[in-house]
Amino acid sequence: MRTLDRYIFRQLLVPVCGAVAALTAIALLSQSLSQFDLVVERGQSGWTFAKVTLLSLPQLAGLILPIALFVGTLVALTRLQGENEITAARAAGEPLTRLASPIIRIAVWFTVISLASNLFLQPWTARAMREELFRIKNDLVSTLVKEGDFSTSPSGLTIYVQRIDQNGLLRQIFIRTPSVKGHDRTYAAKEGRIKTIDGESILIMRRGSTQALSDKRVLDHGTFDEYSFDITPYFSNDDFLQYKEGDKYMHELVAPNPALPAMGWTWERDNAKKRWAEAHARISGPLYNLTFVLLAIVAVLGGRYSRRGYSGRIAAAAGIAAVIRIFGVIVETACNDVMVLNVLQYLVPAIPVIICLRLLIKHDSLRATRTMALSQLRPVA
Repeated sequence: MRTLDRYIFRQLLVPVCGAVAALTAIALLSQSLSQFDLVVERGQSGWTFAKVTLLSLPQLAGLILPIALFVGTLVALTRLQGENEITAARAAGEPLTRLASPIIRIAVWFTVISLASNLFLQPWTARAMREELFRIKNDLVSTLVKEGDFSTSPSGLTIYVQRIDQNGLLRQIFIRTPSVKGHDRTYAAKEGRIKTIDGESILIMRRGSTQALSDKRVLDHGTFDEYSFDITPYFSNDDFLQYKEGDKYMHELVAPNPALPAMGWTWERDNAKKRWAEAHARISGPLYNLTFVLLAIVAVLGGRYSRRGYSGRIAAAAGIAAVIRIFGVIVETACNDVMVLNVLQYLVPAIPVIICLRLLIKHDSLRATRTMALSQLRPVA
């Protein structure tokens, strides 16, 4: 790598990394706000909240990285152009394509990183987040046990908990269980905790008592230091974990396993168009890194030098980038119904790349032609 390439690379690295950090922080904030009900309403721990928030980041990388590259490239090139460093390099005979080479290489690296994330990291984190949300949804404490409320299951079990600590400890428990003979049994305990043992949900209560009426209408009363109560039969759940197309690896999208359970295989068969649309989106999505970088290069370097700045060209490039990305999302959505449109997922980011490269090459050709014409007009000594 030449000295000039290394210099441009260093000037570009700081604003790009800063843009990535800023956009990642914004994405984390937005995701944390959307997942805040995990703590407020479902009583989950702070670690669960942070885990779900972080697992959603790879899915947002496809939007964060191109925008970060666009913003970082604009900041770096505007500064270099404003300090006449690009002008000095051009005066020394450096073609525009040569100056853009280290910037394009960074975009290629980001494209490769984004592609690897789409193929491996994104489905892994999406699947882990789906499993975590499924666990939270079927967590008895978060779904059926409400702090300060009497909750009754479809089978007739009534449970009351005065307070639920963040570590899952239940305080002041009252339970009424239905009986086939018409005699209910009640439990009262100072504290307890729900644990999963061999797939069964067991409520372990401590320092409590139990009461029930016998067949002879005699009160049966007893106390206990610790009592294990199986609540699984009272909270039956028919939900099953179903991975969506965004949670699957590429080989699962292209060739699903026919040995899946009946409901799973039916979904795979009926949503073939969605699977293929997702597969093409993961491969074509990283191309937007190149698109946005080349738009930024053309916006700053693709026209004449201006002392007034490049706000007009930058605004136009930002508008074009937004239109391209929005149109890409529309095409991806349309591919869920029409499979033949998947080719547009590649053309939408690829066509601007080709146009920008042609503009850069054309700009160098015109400059070379003008330089040659001026050299011919010089008087011969």
